[in-house]
Amino acid sequence: MDAWVYVVGAIVVLAVAYFAFLRKPALPAKPEQAKLPAAKPAERAAAPSKPPPPGGAKAPEALSSTDVLPSSDKPPAPARELSKKDVASIRKGLAATRGGFIARLTALFGGKKEIDPAILEQIEEVMISSDVGVKTTHAILERLRERLAKNELRDSDAVWAALRAEAMRILSIGGGAIKASTKPTVVLMVGVNGVGKTTSIGKLATRYTNDGKKVLLAAGDTFRAAAVQQLEVWGKRVGSDVVKGKEGADPGAVAFDATTKAREAGADLLFVDTAGRLHTKTPLMDEIKKVRKTIAKAMEGAPHETLLVLDATTGQNALQQATLFKETVDLTGIILTKLDGTAKGGIVLAICDELKLPVRYVGLGERAEDLREFMAAEFVEALFGQGGEEAAAA
Repeated sequence: MDAWVYVVGAIVVLAVAYFAFLRKPALPAKPEQAKLPAAKPAERAAAPSKPPPPGGAKAPEALSSTDVLPSSDKPPAPARELSKKDVASIRKGLAATRGGFIARLTALFGGKKEIDPAILEQIEEVMISSDVGVKTTHAILERLRERLAKNELRDSDAVWAALRAEAMRILSIGGGAIKASTKPTVVLMVGVNGVGKTTSIGKLATRYTNDGKKVLLAAGDTFRAAAVQQLEVWGKRVGSDVVKGKEGADPGAVAFDATTKAREAGADLLFVDTAGRLHTKTPLMDEIKKVRKTIAKAMEGAPHETLLVLDATTGQNALQQATLFKETVDLTGIILTKLDGTAKGGIVLAICDELKLPVRYVGLGERAEDLREFMAAEFVEALFGQGGEEAAAA
């Protein structure tokens, strides 16, 4: 009996020793693993990866395809890459001008290592015939003559660079896209018949609606039912209300009502269309003044922008239009349409230089996105940059 007591006691002692010193306790499950359900694939892809613990290496983990880093150590593409795409797009729209105006200039310098001062006379002929204008052409050539006299323009590359610099100097006079800083920002659109006022309004409305702005349109061309209908089509397309009056109604009254409604509706932008009018007809030009005054009565400080729409294909006639409209109303900028349809794109230089008015937008095609914000650096690069199509055109 005593022997059994000793045996049982030994077994108990061994068991206590085992559980106390030899067996490792089971680790409790981590809180996030114990109760949380498995994440769905989309959630796993969106979840940020955990940072490595301090002082230790990060444990290997499976990454979704969206988390895999590129093999290259290069930083993300800079903004200049986007600019190159914009330049290429503008260059395509300027194909006619590059094949005309620019190709003719390029042909003058072809293969010449030394520049004869007499070449300036040839440059003058090309520039004037390309709608750069007499005044602007002479101003540019005078500066080139001064540099030639100082022996600063020794070869064709130097002259070409000087022409680019002159273009950049002339075109860099401010401007840019419409800034809807006032609510509503009222934009009055003026110009002669057929230049593309209503279409330009539709394209701008598309642009700003896509940017999340609330846009209202005013059909101020009350003398043409087709113009009202065209604006209504654009309004439906972009989801903008159109304020209109009866046929033949006072355009000032329509503009007043539209401005009032834009304020009440909390619109970001109001574009006011107007009837096309000959710049040589004083009574019609006076009516534009009345429309501006009426808008100012509806909202102090309005219109905030008065943009003149010009058809680039009309060349020097467009410059004359701009001159007379500027004398009549306080223009804040130019929209130059149909620039893709002319080989005489020098009109841009003439407008900016002679009138000191910035070109705010240029039309380079039929699509809404082809009405592009004018940026001097991109435009000069697209126009004067070395491509290849101008050589073919020459």
